[in-house]
Amino acid sequence: MNLRSPLGRVLGRGSAKEGVHHWWLQRLTSIALVPLSIGFVVSLLTLPSLDYQTLVAWVRQTGTALGLILFVLVAARHSQLGVRVVIEDYVHTDGLKTLALVLVDFAHVAIAAAAVFAILKVALGSRL
Repeated sequence: MNLRSPLGRVLGRGSAKEGVHHWWLQRLTSIALVPLSIGFVVSLLTLPSLDYQTLVAWVRQTGTALGLILFVLVAARHSQLGVRVVIEDYVHTDGLKTLALVLVDFAHVAIAAAAVFAILKVALGSRL
């Protein structure tokens, strides 16, 4: 027996009215990570060496810095979505679940902000 309305079944929305938004967002971030990851690896492999001076010069290029920032932000969001699903599925105590979700969100924002700051600091050099 299905208690959902025909319109609800067509729209894919449950009682929370979110539908498959979370699922789609996780898929979209994973799709975005494919070219970003490939670009990152290929770009690193084409460098003449992986010493400090070469990497700093590489990060100081505008396209590289922008690509790294996009990669970090998309990866952090994708990770946050995945960890959130694990907590929602396997933590059954309401208070603990809420605390864990808040901590995960704050941790992902902090990690992403620190990574973006580090990229900007290297890219802008002494100007930051």
